[in-house]
Amino acid sequence: MSDISGGSIHPPSTTFEPSKNSGSSGFDAGRIAEVKAWLVSQFDAVGKDVPDFEYTPRSIAHLHNIATLSQAKTQSATIVANDFRQKASEYRSQAARIREILEHVGLVQESLPSNVVSSSQVLANVANLLNIRDTELSSFLVAMADLSLRKTAVEEKRAKVQQESKELLDYTRKAIARLTYLKRTLGQLEDDIAPCEAQMEHWNTNLAIMDSKERQYLLQYSNYKAILNRVGYSPEISHGVLVEMAEHRKELEKKTKPILDTLRSYQDLPPDKALAALAIEDKKLQYAAAEKHLEDVLQSAFASSE
Repeated sequence: MSDISGGSIHPPSTTFEPSKNSGSSGFDAGRIAEVKAWLVSQFDAVGKDVPDFEYTPRSIAHLHNIATLSQAKTQSATIVANDFRQKASEYRSQAARIREILEHVGLVQESLPSNVVSSSQVLANVANLLNIRDTELSSFLVAMADLSLRKTAVEEKRAKVQQESKELLDYTRKAIARLTYLKRTLGQLEDDIAPCEAQMEHWNTNLAIMDSKERQYLLQYSNYKAILNRVGYSPEISHGVLVEMAEHRKELEKKTKPILDTLRSYQDLPPDKALAALAIEDKKLQYAAAEKHLEDVLQSAFASSE
């Protein structure tokens, strides 16, 4: 049977006849005849008429390819079938010859005991099962060895497959455990969404307040800086420098207080012009030295702050 059966072609209303301008279309008349003959033979084989179809170069080329392939397969199938028929005829001839020989020696199946016949059938079945052509012991041994090797290979493959199945089962169990853990973690995360969103909202509110405070503080800082620039503030009179100068002032006051007390005590003495002049000169020198020390301390303080 070919590759095309009845009903496999769905034709339009045109018939399978060349058009009037087929000579100018360049179609091969021999190819058209081959396709038509092949279609007729295939549809006649199933008792059906060739259906109508559109006569185009594409359809003719497609059908010609199918026809060529079908004829090649049919020819191959015919060759194989003829070969099988010839082999079957040879096997029948050989069987008849062997039966004739067995009849001459009295070993026909009808004259053998039933146990011999059954044993022969078992032997033949085993030979067919082992795929051997004779019943020699060596053939059976070779077939059994080959079967044993194949059995060993199958057992090895089975052990390997079992090991792989065990590993896959282990991986599957681990994957299921991880999936369960991930689902539980996902559930916990979903439960934590609402508190986290509330916390995020609180943080956003605080962030907005802090941003507003930052802008306020920056504005105040700019205002204070402008005020300091307006009053002539400089780093030399910063809080640290003033504190250090105040400490030095306290130390100088401690040093000059005994001198002032001594000067006040001189006011209670009777007036002696010469002694008073000497005492005044001495105190002036001490006072000048104290002022000089104070100036040195202030200069050193200014230099360190710079």
